[in-house]
Formats: sequence, structure tokens, C-alpha cells
Amino acid sequence: MTTYPTTHDHPALALFAELLAVPSPSSREEALAGVIRARLRSYGYQPETDPAGNVLVRLAGRDASGPLTCFAAHMDEIGMVVTKIGDDGALAVDRSGGLYPWKLGEGPITILGDVAQITGVLCMGSTHANVSDKAVTWADVRVLTGLSPAQLARAGVRPGVVAVPARAGCGPVIFGDPADPLVAAWTFDDRMGCVALLRMLEALARDGLAPKNNTIVGFTVHEEGGCHGAKVLAQRERPDIFIAIDGCPIPPGAPLKLDGRPGIWSKDQLTHYDQAVLRELCRAAVEAGTELQPVVYERAASDASAVYAAGAAGRVACFGHVRENSHGYEVSRLSVFDNVTKTLIRFITKD
Repeated sequence: MTTYPTTHDHPALALFAELLAVPSPSSREEALAGVIRARLRSYGYQPETDPAGNVLVRLAGRDASGPLTCFAAHMDEIGMVVTKIGDDGALAVDRSGGLYPWKLGEGPITILGDVAQITGVLCMGSTHANVSDKAVTWADVRVLTGLSPAQLARAGVRPGVVAVPARAGCGPVIFGDPADPLVAAWTFDDRMGCVALLRMLEALARDGLAPKNNTIVGFTVHEEGGCHGAKVLAQRERPDIFIAIDGCPIPPGAPLKLDGRPGIWSKDQLTHYDQAVLRELCRAAVEAGTELQPVVYERAASDASAVYAAGAAGRVACFGHVRENSHGYEVSRLSVFDNVTKTLIRFITKD
């Protein structure tokens, strides 16, 4: 009989499942921010919340003269935004972030009204008609709510409110070789970056460790719509080094493997990342017992490259778990999540 670890057996998955249960589309990160603040307080930290909604922790370094370093993971997820309410209570929606309807199919969603959350179902029409295999666009999609426009108004549903897939179908799911399983969920992006930073902070507090340099650990808003939270944070704090903890998707031809090794961005559509910081992170990974896989992206950007493009930090990097099915039902090797955390701890505490 095949036996897999359960979500509760693995610290990263247990924390991920807790965060995944909280809808957090761009512009509505406040509930997840509250969960993260509570976790941080349980570790003994005093988190701050800035005017943008970013949550941050400040750590005093052993070397006060060293570079101010900021680590960041974004709290928001891809989703939908309501654009129109029909006379029958059906909703027209468009993407919020990089979400395409063919990644979802038909199924339940949660709409975050100003007053209450309601359930709707994505509808893409009957196949008992003249249909084809063309790609479905948001113009082909409507959301059935079963409510009248007046009832929707009482729930605070209006153009501009956001929605996400219903949590019941989001996972995580563990499968594959029990000795080295895969794990899948809708989506890891970027709660697993938040998990890595939380686990790093937990380990520092538990083991009485201090970072080498003065450090800010940030949980940012609105990455999926333009990296606005990270830019606000970096422009105010002016870190010397800004490191985003985010996943590494596998587009066709990318030299990445789902083998437990994290990936590290060397270049994306906005910038070359700082190669000296890249090498330092790669060394830290080896010292922690793993290895980082470098990758170049033509059509991707991160909080870190957006911060660099805005002139808000002089040196930037981005690394994290390698994942299939980016912006969909994502798949990673379970072991990669521990390897990201081990690399972070080694890097931040290095002499």
C-alpha cells in the first residue's frame, strides 16, 4: 500500500495549507496579512504594517556596517475582477494578474464582496452547439451567482471586486513516488515564498540566530498587478540588496528539473540579476546540502527585478521552488521547500 506524508506531517505543507485557506487576490490581501502577523507574533516578533499593506519584520545584524538586505515574498494570488453585473445577476469577469480561463475550466469561485463573500460558478457555455477547440478568452466567460443585482449589491458585489477559485479544490495534493513525492496545489505562487520566510524567521527565533547584516523581511502586496507593494517598501527603506523569494516556472526549453533543487533567476524581461549575489546564494545552497538551478526568462518579472527597474535597490536576486503549470495547478517536488528554507538560513547567517 502506497503511503504518503500528509499535509500535517510536513512543516512547510502544514503552514502552506493554513495560508492557502485564506483568499488573497491583489487588493484584498488584508486577511492573509492578519494570519501572517499572528504567526510572526507567535515566534516572538513585532511585525509592522506599512500604508501599502506590506507586513515587515526588522532584524538587527551582527555587522551594523554591512549592506541592508531585504527579503520579500508576495501575499497576493492571481484571480479575477468583476467588470459588469448583468440584469440576471450573472457577472462578467476579467483576469487579475496572469490568470487565463483555460487554466481553470468551469467550477466554483469565491467572490470577495465589500460586505460578504459569495459563491459563483464559472460558466463557459454549452457544448450542444457549434463549438470548436479554440482557446477560451475572458469574453467567453460569465459567472453564475443565482442572486439578483439587488442581492449582489447588498453583499457589496460591484465592478472592481475580486474573486478566486473556491478553496475546497485548491489542494495541496501529494502524489508520485512515496520516497520522493510531488505536491500540487492551486497555487504555490507565492504563499510558498511566504512559507519559506516564515520558517526562516521561526528557525532564527528558535535557535537564537542573528543575521549577519541588518535585515528586513517583507510580505508584500500586489505583485501580480505590477509589484507595487515591493516598490513602495524598497523606495521607502532603500535596501542595498533586495531578494525576492518566489517560484521558478518551467517554460518550454528552460533548463530546470523537478528534482528537489531550487531555481535562481539570472535574467528576466526587466534586468540581469546581480551575479555576485547569485553566486553567494549558490554557495549558500551547496553549504546547506543542495544546489540552485540558474535560469533565464524572456517573459517573466519578479518583485526584485521591478524594484531594480524602479531604482529602489542597487543589487537584486530572486530564487525559490521550481514548479510546473505556472499560474495553474502548480506542481513541485516536496523536498524543494525544505531546500529553499535551508538555503535562506545559511545565506542570512553566513559569516
